[in-house]
Amino acid sequence: MGDGRWRTAGRWRTAGSALVRVVVLWAVSTLTMLALAGLLPDFQLQSADGDSITRTALTAAWGAGAFGLLGALVWPVVVRALLLVPALVLGLLVFFLNGSLLLIALWLIPDGRGAADPETAVVVAAVMSAVASATSTALAVRDDDAYRRRLYRLADRTRPRAPSGGAQPVPGTLFLQLDGVGHRVLRDAVADGLMPTVAEWLDTTHRLTPWRTDWSSQTGASQLGILHGSNEDVPAFRWYEKDTGRLMVSNRPASAVELQRRAIERTGDGGLLTVDGASRGNLFSGGADQLALVLSMAARRGRRNRSRAGYFAYFSDPANAVRTALSFVAEVAREVAQSLRARVREETPRVSRGGAYPFIRAFATVVERDVVVAAVIGDVLAGRTAVYADLVAYDEVAHHSGPHGHDTDRVLARLDRSLALIAKVVEHAPRPYRIVLLSDHGQSPGETFESAYGLTLRDLVRVGCGLPVPRRVRRTPWGHPRTESGGGSEARDAARDALRSALHRPVDEDGGEGEVREAEGPDKAGPVVLASGNLGLISFPGVPHRMTREEIDRRHPALLRTLAHHPGIGFLLVASAEHGSVVLGRDGAEVPVAELADEADGPLAVFGRGAADAVRRTDGFPHVADIMVNSMYDPATGTVHAFEEQIGSHGGLGGEQTRPFLLWPVDFSPPPVDLAGAEQVHRVLRRWLWECHGPQVPLEISPSTRDAEALLPVDGPVVPDKNA
Repeated sequence: MGDGRWRTAGRWRTAGSALVRVVVLWAVSTLTMLALAGLLPDFQLQSADGDSITRTALTAAWGAGAFGLLGALVWPVVVRALLLVPALVLGLLVFFLNGSLLLIALWLIPDGRGAADPETAVVVAAVMSAVASATSTALAVRDDDAYRRRLYRLADRTRPRAPSGGAQPVPGTLFLQLDGVGHRVLRDAVADGLMPTVAEWLDTTHRLTPWRTDWSSQTGASQLGILHGSNEDVPAFRWYEKDTGRLMVSNRPASAVELQRRAIERTGDGGLLTVDGASRGNLFSGGADQLALVLSMAARRGRRNRSRAGYFAYFSDPANAVRTALSFVAEVAREVAQSLRARVREETPRVSRGGAYPFIRAFATVVERDVVVAAVIGDVLAGRTAVYADLVAYDEVAHHSGPHGHDTDRVLARLDRSLALIAKVVEHAPRPYRIVLLSDHGQSPGETFESAYGLTLRDLVRVGCGLPVPRRVRRTPWGHPRTESGGGSEARDAARDALRSALHRPVDEDGGEGEVREAEGPDKAGPVVLASGNLGLISFPGVPHRMTREEIDRRHPALLRTLAHHPGIGFLLVASAEHGSVVLGRDGAEVPVAELADEADGPLAVFGRGAADAVRRTDGFPHVADIMVNSMYDPATGTVHAFEEQIGSHGGLGGEQTRPFLLWPVDFSPPPVDLAGAEQVHRVLRRWLWECHGPQVPLEISPSTRDAEALLPVDGPVVPDKNA
């Protein structure tokens, strides 16, 4: 009897507290509307003849209440109807949609006392939503239990049923990928105090180790191997397949679908997340049933399987939508300011950061982060067994700002705050969780190949093939005395002569950088030249098979020499009728692939341990290019030359790009000391799932995304509760 009275009293207290919060929010919104009406000449809350203060206040209260109700009832429907709109456009539409709701709210005010121009309505709606969000946070801070009650309410709504017999649920596992963050970058960020959450984990519950990527050190190869257990025949981020005439690009939906299909066919397994799993912000699904922002699912028909569907749960809350939109605008402004600062200071190396890039960066660092973190929080509160999420913010910024510096430091600090929020929510989950933090590759700094030498890799290939070159190649500095050290072999002289003679051939006026040039004949065909960071791929579409060195020399006698002896090139891989396949380096170095060794004084020695095995494995891929080109690497500075416009790059061998990290709980068995290749990382992660009975013991098959995902902020500080 006493317990019943206690529970009844508790429910009344909860209802009373909720009512108080609603009244406070209404009052604050009313005052905000009154203040804006006084400040903005195009925003009116009075009739044409004027009203008393009391009447104006009642009009503001009516308008604020109508706007709040419309936000709660209509906004989710509007956002769901716009799921087919591209995510970036949806983020920009948030302001205008919110403004439209305000105009409707003003129209609902009796006697037509509310009016605003459309442009003013957008401003008023944004300010009111931001103030309401800030007020909600302030109320949560004042009430010790508010934050925890909200988490429990969300958890209770989606909490799976506890196993019968009172058995404790087995732990779930969160795999959180910090895209592009290398082992050294993470250690430095922890040492510099940029990532206190990660620092605390390392001091108490986790251990850190580096691992080596494959030759193709990029997300497509690494994540396919990690999630699906096989990245066989993924030679680069983009490559040309002669048998189908298809250009494969890892971040295109059609290519991602095909790569995932091949991996599943090869392994006979759906992936790491096949039972009760969730995949968030990834290129591939990993076999998960719950998906959000998964590229390989983006081309599927049906709302449930579209990658954009993950946006609904976040943007259905207008406060979240406005918060993210405001952060989006702030990030665009931040990028413009940082780019301007780099130009004023004449920082080098530097690449162009204009055009659409500020918006692309803001999408990666704000919209994608907010949506993915919200989805992960929903997964945790739903008690899903295995979740793999990718946060791409650092990788995007590092490409254009460099892997080290003020710009990327700020991104790392914000990522750490997102990790702190997820860790706080884990405390309220219906099951314990183990958090594994990892990256798919690192990034290596360096000036671009074109900036360093005045020509692109495509230009250099056309030079070696005797094809027309752009007019600007006439100004190439290659052959300058500083590049001629190390002896003047006949091969080097021949390559330099080939370059010089080519400059007197017909000029390609457009100077374009097209990826594929249609063949005009077996000798006039323009080769397909593709760049994946500091890894280049050259294919001849007119020849159906992989060309050998001997065939290339007969058709283009100067090509291999021009490439191999260029100071910006580290080594080439090419098939050979005599030796199987060979690696060609500068100064005439030539080593059969079967005889490659890391320790030998050969062309791969500078690239470190594992380079020979990585090259040997790629040489066996069915779709390896006719000529694989890896840029130079300077171990003294850690720099490479990207063949695309990036001063922080990854995709080939050389430096930090091949040294990502794995940070795991001490409860798990340790990974191998020499952890090499994404496929081996997959086996380690799968073993850890087995150790806590992983996907084989879900609490319940995952509930719907709409019911599960928590709509919590990621920009503000984590609000502590009684368990802090």
